[in-house]
Formats: sequence, structure tokens, C-alpha cells
Amino acid sequence: MSVQHDKLAALTAAIFRHAGSSDEEAGTIARHLVEANLVGHDSHGVIRVPAYVQWVQEGKLVPNQKISVVFENDSMAVLDGNFGFGQSIGEQAVDYGIEKCRKSGLSLVGLRNAGHVGRVGDWAIRAAAQGLVSLHFVNTSGGGILVAPFGGIKRRLSANPIAAGIPVAGGEPIIADLSTCVIAEGKIRVARNKGVPMPENAILDGKGEPTTDPEAFYADPPGAILTIGEHKGYVLSVLCEVMAGAITGSGCSNPNNPTAKKIVNGMCSIYIDPNTVAGESFAGEVSGLTEWVKSSPLAEEGGEILMPGDPELRNKAERMAGGIPLDDNTWTQLAETAAKVGINNDEIARLAGRDT
Repeated sequence: MSVQHDKLAALTAAIFRHAGSSDEEAGTIARHLVEANLVGHDSHGVIRVPAYVQWVQEGKLVPNQKISVVFENDSMAVLDGNFGFGQSIGEQAVDYGIEKCRKSGLSLVGLRNAGHVGRVGDWAIRAAAQGLVSLHFVNTSGGGILVAPFGGIKRRLSANPIAAGIPVAGGEPIIADLSTCVIAEGKIRVARNKGVPMPENAILDGKGEPTTDPEAFYADPPGAILTIGEHKGYVLSVLCEVMAGAITGSGCSNPNNPTAKKIVNGMCSIYIDPNTVAGESFAGEVSGLTEWVKSSPLAEEGGEILMPGDPELRNKAERMAGGIPLDDNTWTQLAETAAKVGINNDEIARLAGRDT
């Protein structure tokens, strides 16, 4: 089945309003989740709704929170998200960093105690829209330990995504958005809901053996995700833990951390005004780099060289026109969550534009 993006956003926003969020916050959460679906990152889309609502009901996630300033000077700040929704807290933190960068040309913002901040590429896009280059590191303090270290078989690290954004004069920004592990945990959820196998060499089962069965990841004992590029991804993952966890004060992945019973994200964001540093040459250098990279002979006839962020733009255009595909399990979970917070079947059908 497929659902039009505006209908899916309306249903998602209604669920979070019923779960306790203000109209503004509910709309913000829905917009970010549906945007993830639109660009093809279903792992960070509405499949997350049931877990978010459950965390609210368990007191692990608090609606309608604002950032608190722990420390700041002219170019740096440490902010506390007060366990609020990461989509709302993330916007507040990124805007704080953008404003500081405008004044000094460079800023660093550490964010601690935020709920799941979702697709990290959103924050790079938000900064690039303001003409800024940005770099973002994200981890969890212990509630999202999913990844085996290189040479190990048990979970010790978070998924630890890194994102970066580069503004492009007169065009769409270049957006790098990647996890330091082979596959995001949300993609394992998607595979389990669809009943399809995982790619080879992505996860281990509870005995440390390679598997393509997504259920093995959630078994007892649980499996683990592998790092990208073996030791290279492991190095990046450790770096991400330090940048997002230790420097921000949010905490590195450790089950003994005080916040380890929650999914708490730390994020370290660096913002650079390229015009302050490089002046007018920046736009030309980025344009020239793109042209040079795309001038390479193609590996396959009829192939194409894309810049980081191009696949997401194409997915978005396709899904804006044809709707967002949802497997039956994800739709059922979404409808059940809507009912759980008090939305009746007729309203669910009306909001989503389909029968329940």
C-alpha cells in the first residue's frame, strides 16, 4: 500500500497530539518522520511512531520541552534537551548553532539529553539552507547499544551516525548522512516488518555468527550490527562516541550510565560560514569539484555519477508523486498506536485517506 505524504503527516501529527504534544510540536515531529520516508530512509520514518509513543507513556520521553543552556560563550554552547522529542529539540539546537555561527563565522554546539533526533541529515540540510557548512556527530548514552566493535561479537557501541552538509550556490546542497555501522537498526525493523532477509555481512546473531535473519538481531541473546569498512568504521564509531557523548556531557555508550534506560541522544554540531573563511571562492570551488567528479568515465554503460544527497532528492520526487509505500505490518502498528492514544477507526481512516 502507499499513502500520500500529507495524509501520513496528518495522521502522525494527530497521534502525537493525542499523546500529549502541542500542535506545533506534533507537526514538527510528523514533518521530520514523513520527510525521512519521502527521501527513502524508512528506517527513520513513521515506523518509529509506536516506540516514541511508548516512551512517552513510560516517562522516558517528555513532550513540549525547550532546550536549556548549560554553558555558552560567543562561539560555543552546551545545551540540554531535557529528554524532549529529538525532532523539536534538534531544530532548537541547530538554530542556536546557526545564530552563533552568523556572529563569529564558526560555532560548536553540544546537545545532551535529547530524545531520538531522527535522520541526522535533516540537521545538515537545515544549516545548508542558511548557507553554512556543518558537521554532526550523534550517539546514545547507553539505551541504544547495537554495534559490535571490530574484532568483537557483542554490542558495545551505538549506531553513531555522522552527517555533513555543504551549501551549493543555485542548487541543492551536498548532504553526507551515514551510520558508522553497516545498517541502521531501523532498517532491520523495516526488514522484519516486510518479512525479507538482511543483506549479507551486516549483522551477527546472538552467538556471534553472521546471519541475514532480522529476527536473530532481536532474539535472546540479541545479535549485533557490524561496523562499515571493518576497522575503518570502528574507528569512526569510537570518534563519534567521544564527540557526541564525552564532549557534550551526554555520555558515551555504557549500560551503567544514569540515562541508559532511555534512548537519549547526544549530538555535537560544528557550523562554519564558508564566506567568512574562504570568501567568494567557496561557491566556485564546490561547483568545480562537482563538475570534475561527474566528468569521470562511467563504470557501466548507461550509469551515472551522483553527488551525496542526490538519491534522496530523486526518492522524494517519486514519493511525492506516487505516495509513500508502507508494508502491512508498519501500517497495522501505526493504526494500533493511533487507537492506543484514543483516535477511533473512522478518524484514522479519514486522516490517512484509506480504510483501516
